[in-house]
Amino acid sequence: MSEPTVTRTDADGVATITLQRPGLSHVLRADLLAVVREVGSDESVRAVLLTGTGRAFCVGQDLAEHVEALRGNAEQSLSVVADEYNPLVLALAALRVPMVVAVNGACAGAGLGIALAGDLRVAAAGAKFTTAFAGIGLSSDSALASRLVHCVGGSRAAEILLLPDAFPAETAAMWGLVHRVVPPEQVLPEAQALAARLAAGPTMAYRAIKTVLATAATDSLEDTLALEARLQTALGGTADHREAVEAFLAKRSPEFTGH
Repeated sequence: MSEPTVTRTDADGVATITLQRPGLSHVLRADLLAVVREVGSDESVRAVLLTGTGRAFCVGQDLAEHVEALRGNAEQSLSVVADEYNPLVLALAALRVPMVVAVNGACAGAGLGIALAGDLRVAAAGAKFTTAFAGIGLSSDSALASRLVHCVGGSRAAEILLLPDAFPAETAAMWGLVHRVVPPEQVLPEAQALAARLAAGPTMAYRAIKTVLATAATDSLEDTLALEARLQTALGGTADHREAVEAFLAKRSPEFTGH
């Protein structure tokens, strides 16, 4: 029996998803989609941590598999973006809880798109990033163009995509693509600490924040105000809001349950 390409472990409300291989093969894409959907439907999960193993986080498409597919059935091989990558990106976007990404090493192509699907990103010092697509004669996938524009603006996004040169984690942080850069041995502990903090927080409020952030850049002011009012009204009736207010008045730390 072959070893799993993606693993999941759970502890204290945090579901940790680990990519066991750097290349996004057909099997890994299918396994990752299944795990993400499973985690997304699990009400006990209050935060997600996504990471890789070894010297790479995710280097995008498994090119050896891709070339083999091109030689066999080019039309079918090129349908994987619509058939496999898009459902994966949509599943990641649909996660109702915060996701922390621990970029433990090289991050390229669709791997960068997947990393940018996270809410918070911690990267290993010296880890290399690249969009890669133009270098192999392709446009971007995995919503990478959209996320780059959102993170760094249109001008920088154009540079990163048209000139797919590798850049280090330190530059990624300066551009706003990652939030923290730490020594390699501290990447996972740092990401775990962030995920644990989020898992102990007001889950429904985080869900609402993610909802607002998803459309804040494109909605009109009126639409944003209406959405905020609707979400704020709903959150005002939650146990976590009442607990936080009572804790504030009592000068103690709140204990959130996620409800």
